[in-house]
Amino acid sequence: MENGLLLVLSAPSGCGKTTILKRVMQDLPGLVFSVSHTTRQPRPGEIDGVHYHFIEAATFTAIRTRPPAGFLEWAEVHGNMYGTSVDEVEKHRRAGNDVILDIDVQGAAQVRQRAEPVTIFIAPPSLAELECRLRGRGTESEATIALRLNNARKELACSGSYDYLIVNDRLDEAVASLRSIIIAERCRQRRTLSGRQAHWNS
Repeated sequence: MENGLLLVLSAPSGCGKTTILKRVMQDLPGLVFSVSHTTRQPRPGEIDGVHYHFIEAATFTAIRTRPPAGFLEWAEVHGNMYGTSVDEVEKHRRAGNDVILDIDVQGAAQVRQRAEPVTIFIAPPSLAELECRLRGRGTESEATIALRLNNARKELACSGSYDYLIVNDRLDEAVASLRSIIIAERCRQRRTLSGRQAHWNS
């Protein structure tokens, strides 16, 4: 059995990435979401091993410095560490599953240095539309909206380094696009729509 695909999905906050991904994962078998490790404390309702692997800082450092490096990518955010475990990813890929990483552009750059992922960037139709979506949440302060829009500009500048670009103008079309990309990449590996290795009589 060949290893499954390694898929990297990135998008500015507010682009609907989580919604798109959930719908595709419900529809396509053989997809596994990579659960990251973090040193932050669980929030109410979060389950260890489902939302994150919650670990101590010393454990995180031990994994990060283990030869070969134990994380495909990692970052420190607001004093907490986050990382994608090599063991976690490869376990699923060896089982023939396609693994999806939901990470930012910096994380994607790190993964490219260590692997050959299929990279997909989800973009808003425009920054003006993204601002409308952020304001429509009703949960963001003016300072937070300004920060997210500034980060979005920087992230969009990196979109050209991705293999695929999906503009989330219409949700159904964006879902269909991501689904089509995954199916096409499976076909390149001589695999079926479901992700299984194709076999035929010679």
